[in-house]
Amino acid sequence: MENLCKILANQKIKALFYQILLCMTGFALFSAALLRLEPKQTAHYIAVSALLMGFLILTACYRYFKEQDEIMEHAAEQIREYISGNEKARIECQEEGELYRLFHEVNTLVSILNAHTEKEGKEKEFLRNTISDISHQLKTPLAALNIYNGILQGEAENLPTVREFTDLSEQELERIETLVMNLLKISKFDSGTIVLEKTPENVSEMMERIKKHFSFRAGQEGKEIILSGDESTDFACDRNWLMEAVINIVKNALDHTKRGDSVRIEWKTSASALQIAVIDNGSGIHPEDLYYIFKRFYRSRYSKDTQGIGLGLPLAKSIIEAHGGSITADSDLGRGTAFYIYFHDHSYKTVG
Repeated sequence: MENLCKILANQKIKALFYQILLCMTGFALFSAALLRLEPKQTAHYIAVSALLMGFLILTACYRYFKEQDEIMEHAAEQIREYISGNEKARIECQEEGELYRLFHEVNTLVSILNAHTEKEGKEKEFLRNTISDISHQLKTPLAALNIYNGILQGEAENLPTVREFTDLSEQELERIETLVMNLLKISKFDSGTIVLEKTPENVSEMMERIKKHFSFRAGQEGKEIILSGDESTDFACDRNWLMEAVINIVKNALDHTKRGDSVRIEWKTSASALQIAVIDNGSGIHPEDLYYIFKRFYRSRYSKDTQGIGLGLPLAKSIIEAHGGSITADSDLGRGTAFYIYFHDHSYKTVG
């Protein structure tokens, strides 16, 4: 009985129920009257009235279910609107009944999600502004420390021990500067203030510039950078930002290779994608760490690296994704690592 009351709380279901009951009652009364009067062709009249009753019931059911379908379609449309980014999308639920209770709960869930999203956005903005402020505040003392360290280096020409420590200080200051700059860049991507200026660029020429960027370091460390790819491939990108991404990946490869190792930069196109790969034959990445290498400030418990700051790869990922691309990594511990960058669009071409 309780369940029936819940069902009949919906006015449309109640109206349908009454319509069916009215049709059945009318048929029963008409049939009873015919049987009592016993006119000729009584069975014929009862059969016709039964068909009429069935037609009226089917018509009432059709109208009800058609209306319900329209209500569900509207609800589905509002849900799709919300998923597409319209935070104001809501399902109408002014009437009573179990279906409208469900719609009300969906609306409540949407409101909760919006509140969480707003709170998360404020927290993210606060963190972004904090990082940006700290980074800007660090620039001035860092510049002063670089000047002081340069003076000390000049004064320590004949003092080997002092010279050694000033050189170490210079390396650490460079690391801090890199950290500050990467923090600023990542905070800009997070805030959406970066506007990529895409122009057709030759991939081979960009990779050649990256090789030259590391040529001195590679020579000093006894490592080789090898390029391989079609020299006529063009790609619509923001040249400086895309080179920044690949530079960070190549730097990571050089950090994890030893004298005599090599780093290969390869690129190729297919019918649906441009792929850029950075492959080294260095120490590789522990399987446990592969999932986390694009997390900010992540440091592996297996890594002996003392130079990395855990921002190069996350920044590269942000830049690549801002270009509409994706990046994956594959590694064999002790044998090397390969980073694969994919751009799944048609904004590149190979000149014939």
